Amino acid sequence: MGAQSFSLTFLPKTPKISPSKIPTAKLTILNLLPYKLLNLNKFSTISKPNPFSLTITKPSKLPKPKSHFQPIRSLFTGIVEEMGKVQNLGDNKDGGVELKIGAETVLEGVNLGDSIAVNGTCLTVTDFTNQDFTVGLSPETLRKTSLIELKIGSLVNLERAVQPISRMGGHFVQGHVDGTGVIVEKVPEGDSLWIKVKTEKGLLKYIVPKGFIAVDGTSLTVVDVFEEEGCFNFMLVSYTQQKIVVPLKEVGQKVNLEVDILGKYVERLLSSRC
Repeated sequence: MGAQSFSLTFLPKTPKISPSKIPTAKLTILNLLPYKLLNLNKFSTISKPNPFSLTITKPSKLPKPKSHFQPIRSLFTGIVEEMGKVQNLGDNKDGGVELKIGAETVLEGVNLGDSIAVNGTCLTVTDFTNQDFTVGLSPETLRKTSLIELKIGSLVNLERAVQPISRMGGHFVQGHVDGTGVIVEKVPEGDSLWIKVKTEKGLLKYIVPKGFIAVDGTSLTVVDVFEEEGCFNFMLVSYTQQKIVVPLKEVGQKVNLEVDILGKYVERLLSSRC
């Protein structure tokens, strides 16, 4: 063997241990261990005073990363169920602002805490009778939407949140208004109606020809986008004109806008790669 040979005479002698003083189980462990591992005090996995007990530490659980997206609590389709009439808009006894609306269809099966979209704004029912319901308006809702312009007698689009058995007739509408637009043009063509809306550039980038947009909670298809004017337009057929509030508004009035959520998710995914 040459240089690889060695003699056992150079190895230190192991002190003799009386078998009667060591339990049978421990003797079995000693017999299985290699010679060089008999000095067990060198290993951190062996605790004292019992030199033959092993301590196993489980790895701590890592906290789950927080999601950047808020959960969707309610979902709508943008298919207006009925037009309700504003009965009251003002301060309540707690110092907040509440909106009372007369309705019929959306009251079927309604419960406290249910979500109803009012002109595309997801609001929570705080009170109701068999003829009307009441919702609260937060300061942010009043700043972000056109609901502050409502008056007693104003008509509003109403839609209940979808259920698992509901048909998806429009597109995914969350009821989270992104901003407002201003009607700048109304042009009839036959029994249809062209409407052009001007909005901020921050919203216009999500609006594409033939794409979806919710205008006052109504799921509509964009026809054209006019980048230089900061506008987009859509057409309302005769039937739709009779079922929603948008054609009742005049040039210069505001409408609530919610862009297609898919566009915002795509933008977020692309930006996260950088």
